[in-house]
Amino acid sequence: MIRIISFGYGHGPAPTADLTFDLRALLRNPFHDPELKHRTGLDQEVYDHVRNTPGAERLAANVVTTARVLAEETGADVTIGWGCTGGRHRSVGLARLSYELLCEAGDEATVEHRDVDLALLPAGVHNREPSKP
Repeated sequence: MIRIISFGYGHGPAPTADLTFDLRALLRNPFHDPELKHRTGLDQEVYDHVRNTPGAERLAANVVTTARVLAEETGADVTIGWGCTGGRHRSVGLARLSYELLCEAGDEATVEHRDVDLALLPAGVHNREPSKP
């Protein structure tokens, strides 16, 4: 079983997962598009925007492959965590894509969107903090 969870770093700590990915600096943010801002990765327009970001589909495919190998070789359930700022756009899109890839391959998977229904965060928090030495 592979479990997928999307979340927003702005709404609390990352959930416990075997593989956790921070999408805040990697993918274009639909929050900055007025037409997409109030939608979520469950809406087709946002999902397409996230998928069409360079590198998004390859990242999802590679993570799914890694999770499948880990589950097969260890016999354990594997959890993938996808995080963005608010947990409404990028993380939901990648969680959705990962789930679809797993289902297409015939794998058993679940998906949960922890923060998708929470309020939008203010504009100033939509970038990842610089790494500290």
